[in-house]
Amino acid sequence: MRIYENLFIVKPDVPEEEIDALVDQMSKNVTSHGGTVDKVDKWGKRRLAYRVEKQKEGFYVLMQFTADAATVKEFERRLRVQDNVIKYITVRIDETLKRIEDDQKVTPTAACYGQEDLPDAA
Repeated sequence: MRIYENLFIVKPDVPEEEIDALVDQMSKNVTSHGGTVDKVDKWGKRRLAYRVEKQKEGFYVLMQFTADAATVKEFERRLRVQDNVIKYITVRIDETLKRIEDDQKVTPTAACYGQEDLPDAA
């Protein structure tokens, strides 16, 4: 299983209750296929960079979940058929997290100096 982030934009005129229901439905979709929802962030209404489906604003929702590829495919299919969702993107972030962890493991002194050039602790 891999870690994914999905950001989807809902039409701005959709009530908050319907957005909550959509997030709940998408979370159940992930968990029913054996995945886990790690985090859900509702960013609220924001201005779009360009017009999408004649909309200037949208309600942004970010979901982070752990699932396999088939679950992600089904997740995106369900977003595609939703009339209220105007745009979405899914990104696999487990490789990025591994890279960040590896960077944190390397100490700055070991990266700056060769092992023989390390200053003495005394």
